[in-house]
This record gives sequence, C-alpha cells and structure tokens, in this order.
Amino acid sequence: MNTVTTLPGIRVHAENENHHLWNNHGTWFLHYTIHPTPFTKERIRRSLGTKDVEVARTRRDAFFAHLTSEAAKATATAPTRKAFAA
Repeated sequence: MNTVTTLPGIRVHAENENHHLWNNHGTWFLHYTIHPTPFTKERIRRSLGTKDVEVARTRRDAFFAHLTSEAAKATATAPTRKAFAA
C-alpha cells in the first residue's frame, strides 16, 4: 500500500495489511473518513464487491492510487496566487 502514504490525510499502519478494510458479513468494504470542513467529518464506506481479501486489498490500493492522481491533477491545475501591489 505504497500509494496511500503519498496522501497527507491518510493514516496507515504498516503492520496492518487490512487497514481501511472492513468485513461486513463476508463482503469487504473500504472504510475511511473525510473532513469536508475543519469542524466536521464524514465516514465513508464503499463496497469493494468481493469476499476475497486479496482482491479487496488490490481494489483498495487502486482506489487510493486514483485519489493520489486526482489530488496531483488538482494541485497542478490550481491557480497560483500572485501578490499584486495596490
């Protein structure tokens, strides 16, 4: 899960291979928390659509890799702030 460590808001415990994974009656889910504002948080659970933990880990890693690429795109296209003299 190397891609996850590049996202600053994602906490990962290296000794836990199933970090951010949750088994609900045999089906694996991705479980993470977002902070839309500094004062709120939202827990997200998304079905990974599998009962196989290896497939769930692969799908979790692909999801976080996608988040990393989207964050990089947003950073690259964000307008830069320039100081203007009044």
